[in-house]
Amino acid sequence: MGTMAVLVLLFYLEYGKGDGGMEQALSVGIDIGTTTTQLVLTRLLMEDTSGYFSVPKVSIIGKEIVYKGGIHFTPLLDDQLIDLQAVRSLVSEEFRRAGYAPGDTSLGAVIITGEAARKENAAAVLEALSGFAGDFVVSAAGPDLESVIAGKGSGAQQYSADHHCTAVNLDIGGGTTNIAVFSQGEVQSLGCYDIGGRLVRLRPDMTIEAVSPSAALIASARGLALGPGQRAGRGELDALALAMARLLEEALGLGEPSPLLEQVRTPGSSVLCPPGDIEAIFFSGGVAESVYRPAEDPFRYGDIGCLLGEAVGKSRLTTAFRPVPAGETIRATVVGAGSYTTTLSGSTIDCDDRLLPLKNVPVLKLTAAAEDACFEGRPEPLAEALRHFRAQTASDLAAVALRGRRNPSYPQLKDAARAIAQGAAPDHGPLLLLVEEDMAKALGQLLRPLLPAGQGLLVLDCLRASEHDFLDIGRPVAGGLAVPGVVKTLVFGRKVHHGI
Repeated sequence: MGTMAVLVLLFYLEYGKGDGGMEQALSVGIDIGTTTTQLVLTRLLMEDTSGYFSVPKVSIIGKEIVYKGGIHFTPLLDDQLIDLQAVRSLVSEEFRRAGYAPGDTSLGAVIITGEAARKENAAAVLEALSGFAGDFVVSAAGPDLESVIAGKGSGAQQYSADHHCTAVNLDIGGGTTNIAVFSQGEVQSLGCYDIGGRLVRLRPDMTIEAVSPSAALIASARGLALGPGQRAGRGELDALALAMARLLEEALGLGEPSPLLEQVRTPGSSVLCPPGDIEAIFFSGGVAESVYRPAEDPFRYGDIGCLLGEAVGKSRLTTAFRPVPAGETIRATVVGAGSYTTTLSGSTIDCDDRLLPLKNVPVLKLTAAAEDACFEGRPEPLAEALRHFRAQTASDLAAVALRGRRNPSYPQLKDAARAIAQGAAPDHGPLLLLVEEDMAKALGQLLRPLLPAGQGLLVLDCLRASEHDFLDIGRPVAGGLAVPGVVKTLVFGRKVHHGI
């Protein structure tokens, strides 16, 4: 018997009819960042928005933030460890102040961002908090996901959709700058760079407490001598902030990208491909406040965040593109985590409730050739892809992503069902399917008689995933019409090596 417990196939589906009822859910967003930790609670309203005699479609039709917690410095034990107990106590106190218990939440996300994601115990902290904060509160880390969440929380994604334009969001935090480009409301490009306000920490007497590897690299490239124990001059710190702003200009196509830009790209980040038609720019994150309003005391936080914000505000980023005030600045990521991480499946699902919830299921994206083989009744490419996947991952769970067929014939569906059942046969665990085209219900019904008695089956739609993504699936909502799902990227503990 193989060791793989779960096979997930990703497709689309819609089939059936709901009752049009509404359902509310309390969602929590917790952001553990380089500098600050925050919590936000959001009430989500879900409804079957289809008409009579139509395929049911459960949608999130309303979001209301019911509680915004305080902005707390992220508790650390030392430079390499997050203080889990202190963070847990902080979260507990925020729930108490909000008048809710962790058990009241059924959706949401705990996300660890920036340099906090590189702490030695980052994964353990997220696992502990996601289990503590609610039934389906997912744990997430990774620069691409951070970029998307912040871009949604700031309002850039919605602005792009409403104005049918291309908009970009720069979420400038303590350790990183997450960039998301949206076109017509859809993600067009993502990137993240080790550029942030907390990369140089200062003591009250203006001596340097710490300099991050990326800040040291940028300083060296500009001929600046900045090191721990040295007294920092305002001119040198301004020059460093200006150099960081210039790199962000390069990232968005304002000037030829330098080798330095690639050197400070955050490990695990996608390569940003800036379009030439950016119409609006948003700024979020802790540094964003200083982009528009220079701080009276630029060193009040003991770092260069205010100087970086001023440099960005004076840069070509605010003249080449039209700045739009963000709906959320410092809270953009935590609002995004609480309000925008969850996607609902389609409404005609074949769901074995006892399999749920599932967390951190790794995704295997089938090639077009392997997928074609399934619809031709050939199971060998799927079986080979799974064997290779087992050899590459330590997880005993797998998610195989397929696109499916828009209008498959009945013989094609039968061939695909037979090939999938045979290709996944060595695993003998539950078979979970999520389909990108409108065929999952039918495929699930054809699969059931081909599976061993008692083998679990889950068929969902509308959750798209790519290679190296991870999938979380919660328990059914809206009277069983849909399930909540999150496709995410997990990146933990990656050390930065800049060659210095």
